[in-house]
Amino acid sequence: MPIFRNSPVRRLCGHLPILGCALLAALFAVAPAHSDWINLTGAETAPNIAEITVFGDRVEVALEVYVSDLKVFKDLIPDDWMKDLKIDRPPLAERLKQFSEQGLRFVTDQGETLRAELRLAEPCLRKDRFSPFAGMVNPYTNRKAPVAPVDKRVLYTELVYPFGETQPKTLTISPPLDAEGRAAVSIGFIAYHKSVPVIDFRYLGAPSTLILDPDPWYSKFDNPNLSRHHKDALMSFLYVEPYEVRHEILTRVKDLGQWMDLGLRGDRYIEIDELEPLKQRIGEFLLHKNPVKVDGKPVKPILDRSNYVKLGLTGVQILEVPERLEIDSAVVGVILTYITDGMPQEVTVDWELFTDQIQRVPATSTDPAGPLPTFLTPEDHVHTWTNYLKHYQLPTVHRTEVAGSLGELRIPVVSLLCLVGFLATGGWILSSRRRAKPLRLPLAVGALFLATAAAAYPFAQIAVSRPALMAGELNDERVAALLQTLLKNVYRAFDFREEEDVYDKLALTVSGDLLTDIYLQNRRSLAVQQAGGAQAKVKEVIVESARAKRIDGDGLTYALHGIWTALGTVGHWGHVHQRKNRYEAVVTVAARDGAWKIVGLELRDERRVDPPPAINADAAVTDQDTDTARPAR
Repeated sequence: MPIFRNSPVRRLCGHLPILGCALLAALFAVAPAHSDWINLTGAETAPNIAEITVFGDRVEVALEVYVSDLKVFKDLIPDDWMKDLKIDRPPLAERLKQFSEQGLRFVTDQGETLRAELRLAEPCLRKDRFSPFAGMVNPYTNRKAPVAPVDKRVLYTELVYPFGETQPKTLTISPPLDAEGRAAVSIGFIAYHKSVPVIDFRYLGAPSTLILDPDPWYSKFDNPNLSRHHKDALMSFLYVEPYEVRHEILTRVKDLGQWMDLGLRGDRYIEIDELEPLKQRIGEFLLHKNPVKVDGKPVKPILDRSNYVKLGLTGVQILEVPERLEIDSAVVGVILTYITDGMPQEVTVDWELFTDQIQRVPATSTDPAGPLPTFLTPEDHVHTWTNYLKHYQLPTVHRTEVAGSLGELRIPVVSLLCLVGFLATGGWILSSRRRAKPLRLPLAVGALFLATAAAAYPFAQIAVSRPALMAGELNDERVAALLQTLLKNVYRAFDFREEEDVYDKLALTVSGDLLTDIYLQNRRSLAVQQAGGAQAKVKEVIVESARAKRIDGDGLTYALHGIWTALGTVGHWGHVHQRKNRYEAVVTVAARDGAWKIVGLELRDERRVDPPPAINADAAVTDQDTDTARPAR
């Protein structure tokens, strides 16, 4: 599909005629100084951006030229921008010939330099591209990652480079070069072969050769540093969690055609009305492939879900809106689930799907300790996960007993016994007076009891749980502890897979109509959701503040006003997604059969407060990567 037709940048254009004068003024202004580029992936923040797509008969380029770099791309500036400047310019055809040879250059394996045709040139605002590390300090280099220019003005152009009679086998792509043979400006670029991304965003800092394969999925640059994250057409992911095992598979539709009848009308596209039937056939096919054993016993798979996905710059993305797909680039993700009792000791996958071209399949097993990658081959095709977890405890849900949660009563046992003795001594004294006996001894004994009671009071005490009849207001510390326990129970209940287990565990913490409401209606909001509706595991609940108010006339009942955060994670197709939400609510709890139960919930505020992305080793680019990464300024 041509990249020009619905270009996001183009949609910004056409409403900004005033930018033409501003860009022209910037052309003749003194260019500001630039510092050296930092060796990080994040080329999507480069001042100039080129999106290159190779088709069967042409190359299309969507080029954003930064306002301060217009001098380098002056051949593309429209004539009507220059009419008041009395500048003698060559005709457009000559300028495009010069740009094809000295500007953004494409040379075939036959040595032919492709000639550019200018389809569009207009002022625009730069497209905002997601860059998670922009402005952050890379811990591996201790240098700040680049950010996009503050000035968003660009000259947006659309260029076409037609081929000759046949598509070349290779294309060498060169940026504009200075006298020393280095890139004259910084250009971030991404390249596609048809609809398949060949690379993620990288810097075009020197000539780079693109090797075109008949199957666009396998087209690649000769420089190994110019590549994309998802290079494999077939991948296996094994997730081992308490009470379930998931086998997730990413596969190209085109490759599936070697094992099953796709049943499509054409051999190039999957039409919109063919998407759902094909997805169902693929799911049914994979249900009977790659058998899984848990603790040595075969287990029956459940087709959890299947989705068409896109392998984008930010990872695997669910295709939410159906659209016509090219068979070459269409990817399906299938999730098979296996119910288990607790945490297994061993899980094996007997992988069966190989082709002449796919002789190595990346496979990753992930458990609570993290991922462990490996590869499967026809000779070594059994993927085995072994439980090496130490001190791992299964998530459980317990009753929250009322006893012990209301505080303690400290009883001075020795002092009370001494007081009883003192009262008995009083009777002794009265009896001695009536009989006219000496009082010295009983008085001494009474004094001894009083002294002992006073001396023992601070030390000789025992603590007992405060009975419900003596319950008063709860202090904030006890309220926070009670609320955290109840919330953890609710979240943990959804870690179980069987619906009956979920309901039974939830009933230990929630009572009344709210139990049904939470189970049927609020499950999606109480458990963090990600990646196409998959349920995440809530790993952390932190109560930030809590206070309680006793509700009279309804037994032992409190209204707990609390603010808490819940951090959930879900792993799908080799990526871990995190989501953190902050909630403010009034949670009504009551004592039922000796346990605390949530009987009411008034949610006052809910907002997403995701943790910032972490920079990992994959984000770092070494000096070796910069051979074709960036120019020095």
